[in-house]
Amino acid sequence: MPLLLRVSSSAALTLLLRRCGAIYRRRFEQHPKAVSHHGKRTRKDSGKINTLSTVFEQMLKCWRLSVAKQATTFATSAMKFKNTKPRPVAPLGSRILTSTDDIFKHNMWDHVEWTDEDKEDARKKAQENSHEQIPAAEKGKFDADACQYWDKFYEIHQNKFFKDRRWLFLEFPELLYPSLKEDHGKNVHHQSEVIQIQSGCTANTETRHYQHNDPTEDSWKMNNFNFQGEQGPKEVSFYPGYDASFRILEVGCGVGNSVFPILNNIRNTDSFLYCCDFSSRAIQIVKEHQDYDDSICHAFVHDICEEGSSFPFPLQSLDVILAVFVLSSIHPERLQGVVNRLSSYLKPGGMFLFRDYGRYDFSQLRFKKGRCLSENFYTRGDGTCVYYFTEEEVGDLFSKAGLEQIQNLEDRRLQVNRKKKVAMRRVWMQSKFRKPNPEHSPHHCCS
Repeated sequence: MPLLLRVSSSAALTLLLRRCGAIYRRRFEQHPKAVSHHGKRTRKDSGKINTLSTVFEQMLKCWRLSVAKQATTFATSAMKFKNTKPRPVAPLGSRILTSTDDIFKHNMWDHVEWTDEDKEDARKKAQENSHEQIPAAEKGKFDADACQYWDKFYEIHQNKFFKDRRWLFLEFPELLYPSLKEDHGKNVHHQSEVIQIQSGCTANTETRHYQHNDPTEDSWKMNNFNFQGEQGPKEVSFYPGYDASFRILEVGCGVGNSVFPILNNIRNTDSFLYCCDFSSRAIQIVKEHQDYDDSICHAFVHDICEEGSSFPFPLQSLDVILAVFVLSSIHPERLQGVVNRLSSYLKPGGMFLFRDYGRYDFSQLRFKKGRCLSENFYTRGDGTCVYYFTEEEVGDLFSKAGLEQIQNLEDRRLQVNRKKKVAMRRVWMQSKFRKPNPEHSPHHCCS
């Protein structure tokens, strides 16, 4: 909120608090219960009036101090911003370390440059800890039993391990509902009655609440997606979020560290969020959260590695797919198939947003010998797995799925533990890929 608006709001609230105090005092004096049987106000009653008046005065004082503090903070920040270097062209933050003397002044530094010596040292450490791999006979269980390992992880940590991703909309504004959106020509009209769906799902189209009648089935096929074709409208099928004009899917949602920041931003918009994880325990925790709202969100158990599994929405129905620290947990040999299948659910022009671990991240270099499954693919002590990507690998992965690159960055930061005086080099990948729109292709224009 601009400073002038805050000051203006301050004046309005000052007047409001004063008026409330006066009204309350007047009403208290006029109320029969404020007067004793002898027609006189008791000392206790007078104390109540004085106490409440004091409360209003304190509220007014606190508000004034709050606004003054905000103004001071705003001015200080403005001066600091004026004296710093401009924000880099790339996103991912603007706190740049210019002197090693300042390293412990903050807990994170952005856009950290690596010297050739740093790169070579990291390469040697990764080569050393991957030289001794897990025996071939034991490797299979980490893929086959991955669901059990993650269930156990969430059973132990619940929703306390990861923090909510408040940075999502800064780096991925594509998740926000467009302020101006064209009419997509929805052919489904709102109906107040409850409709029984072929798949066994009931939907109240007035409240947009959905219930699946078979608790053992977490996803179902919607082959009769509603659209107007050359031969007339096809049979209509309803599914969670069918009447939303903007649909988001988060894969590997875990316990909702991205889900709830997204939900808080899409309320009162024509948006719908799908979120899935192959850990049933994680999905249970999401649904038990106080902010979970099935009128704008559908959480379901789903293994994105299963080729035959289906989603509770049709192909080419999603505007955005979000994958944050999830693809790294999948065996590298399965990754291309997973991205191919997910991309088929994007609308033309839809976005695939990706953030994950990058090659030579601090967490990769600290693995001990004997934890490596294959090149740059490791298993942690709890049985969960992690792969470390390069910029080139990410680009190839999504381009082979037919998507065009919008952004593909290596996010190098310096994470600092100021208490222990330890600095850790972090490397993450952040990318955006778009599904081509045939209508905008050169071939289509010339035809």
